[in-house]
Amino acid sequence: MTQIAEPEQSERSKVQSWRLHVLIEAGYPLSLAEKLADSEADLHHAVELVLSGCGHETAARILL
Repeated sequence: MTQIAEPEQSERSKVQSWRLHVLIEAGYPLSLAEKLADSEADLHHAVELVLSGCGHETAARILL
């Protein structure tokens, strides 16, 4: 079972890392980007909010 659990965790870690990268590229401060990356927040919505002029802190409050 350990072999099955490790690939799942590794895949989840890769996804969280990718989400963190996208959020940082969108200008989110590291602390907010980490919270959003680890959450179920819609990544595309997070980026769209910022692109439409929403502040990063406000966008994070909306999404979380």
